[in-house]
Amino acid sequence: MKVSQALDTSLRLMLNGQDLGSIRLNQTADGNNLYRIYVPSAMVVGKNNLSFSVSDDNTLSCDRDLTDKYWVTILPGTHMQLSSQILDTGRDLSHFPRPFFDPQSMKGSSLAFLFSSTLKPDAEEAASMLASYFGLHASNRSVDFSVLLDALPAQNGILFGEPGDKIGALTLPQVTGPTLQVINNPQNPVYKLLLVVGRNGVELRQAAWQLISMPLPARQDVIQVQEQAIPERQPYDAPRWIDTSRPVYLRELTQDIQSLTASGLYHDGIRIGFRAAPDLFMWDGDHFPVDIGYRFPADSGIDEDHSKLDVTLNGTFLYSLPVNKRGLLEGLWRKLVGDSRQERYTLELAPYLIYGDNQMQFYFFLRPKPDAPCSLLTSNTLKSRIDPDSSIDLSRTHHLSLLPNLSYYVGASFPFTRMADFSQTVMLLPAKPQAAELATLMAMAARAGNATGITLNRVTVQFGLPTGAGAAERLAIKDILAVASLKQAAFVQPLAAKSRFALRNGLLSVRERRLTDRLNNYLNGHLFSHDREADRYLTSTDAWRGFLSFESPWTAKRVVVLVTATNDDQLVKLNQDLQSAAINAGIRGDVAVINNENGVRSFSVGALFPRGEMPWYMRVLWYANQHIILLAVCGLLISLLIGSGIYLLLARHAAKRLAHSTNNNQGH
Repeated sequence: MKVSQALDTSLRLMLNGQDLGSIRLNQTADGNNLYRIYVPSAMVVGKNNLSFSVSDDNTLSCDRDLTDKYWVTILPGTHMQLSSQILDTGRDLSHFPRPFFDPQSMKGSSLAFLFSSTLKPDAEEAASMLASYFGLHASNRSVDFSVLLDALPAQNGILFGEPGDKIGALTLPQVTGPTLQVINNPQNPVYKLLLVVGRNGVELRQAAWQLISMPLPARQDVIQVQEQAIPERQPYDAPRWIDTSRPVYLRELTQDIQSLTASGLYHDGIRIGFRAAPDLFMWDGDHFPVDIGYRFPADSGIDEDHSKLDVTLNGTFLYSLPVNKRGLLEGLWRKLVGDSRQERYTLELAPYLIYGDNQMQFYFFLRPKPDAPCSLLTSNTLKSRIDPDSSIDLSRTHHLSLLPNLSYYVGASFPFTRMADFSQTVMLLPAKPQAAELATLMAMAARAGNATGITLNRVTVQFGLPTGAGAAERLAIKDILAVASLKQAAFVQPLAAKSRFALRNGLLSVRERRLTDRLNNYLNGHLFSHDREADRYLTSTDAWRGFLSFESPWTAKRVVVLVTATNDDQLVKLNQDLQSAAINAGIRGDVAVINNENGVRSFSVGALFPRGEMPWYMRVLWYANQHIILLAVCGLLISLLIGSGIYLLLARHAAKRLAHSTNNNQGH
């Protein structure tokens, strides 16, 4: 803790509204102080709120504008140390997701998923559903997965498989339908194992759906799941994405309407977070309206001429809204004791300000009058409010984007989350996936669930590349999310055979662009590429992990995102990399490479293609806007054709006139 030299006061601590006592703050030469306080264990509950307040009866009561003189800083090293013991909670399915996952945990979670050595895609589909469920409930915390094949964990774990499958020393029970069962871990009965068992893929999916969709019965350690219909989703209907079909009110974007109210003269900003589909599109010059209703405190001690409401979006300052309407007539009316309060304003914002994950902040800057009473400075009765009926209207936007674009994927798992349940996605793994690849796929599923608020109820998992016409046709109608290290050359090389990427001697490289490809890019307006830079960087980097994206080899306008690394050790680091905001911000283009020395490097090497939903006439205009060079060439050719035609017509007409004139002269 750091304390200003001018401050002579005490710090009061409260836990869940209960007084923990006060600490007399002492000033030291370096300004650093260390204090220790003991908290009775009976005061600690499931959810806790630790608050700090500076208490002083004399020094601070009437000082104004001295915030740079009096201050107390709680240092980031401040911590609480808890000692606890793991208790045997019993074999009760109603405790789920505990003890495997604690939704109230403030730190990241690690889950163990277990499979037999004869793992099938069906078990991986059920595991992906469950992984997305844990990601959905993780909020901003990280979720890591460890995958064990034919082995039991030392602590808690979740097992997936068919009756008779052997996982370590355990054999999954014989069942007559989808079944859930919790048992003691044979290695330590304090820890539990959850068995998700089904005789086929349909039953495994039903068992997983029972886990994630409804509470489980109390005081039961095994249940046979009854078949239930799994609901279908519609495009762009993810509940965590803001609705673009109508204006959305701020009360819909916050769990507590009271959070739209700020108390006191000095307070924190009011923050409203919302997510949006990353492919929102508006024409240049168009804007979307944000209708803001607000109210300042009605207190005679507030300086209404210098107080204001500052509005920001994603850290970008937007506007300062005044207490009273601005203008000569409004000012004159206010001096005549008229009401000139401004309590509503509509901002017109540019579409590029909207990201996949957004935060709008409102800060009421209240300035007291010079003669305001001292009680106003510390009063909590002042209330500044944002109207819950304020709205954000994105109904004039359309869905259109140029793919591939890895920034869309790391930000919102897009385009796979266009259908939030992954019904239009195939998760593709090598024929014999390794534990690291399975764990990474689970982490990607968790990120998708967190982005949309929907579990992957209809995802398809496939091992190996298709060998028959029927399997290839199934991939032709879906996007592909693939996970494989470069060690899986028999999988990676044919998958990327039609892309700009090639695998040679275990190293990834970028194929040289053909002349026809270059001409095509120039005509389409894609004048810049990073082919050489990307190739040099990839072939000169020994250990890395990252993403590749390219058009699907089975159909046009579908996307492949390949999550890859030079080896399994690098691949398992990727999920932790994605917890860094700096790395997420640096991933873009169609190839992103992450290593420990250089962080993240991104490049664009392949061709882009449009994908989205908008009226045909707008798509024509958009296409013309994107292909300026091609449009200019076509315009020139059309002009030449029309000009040549007109020239020939005029030349023929002139020849006829000359011939007619010659005949007339000869007749005379």
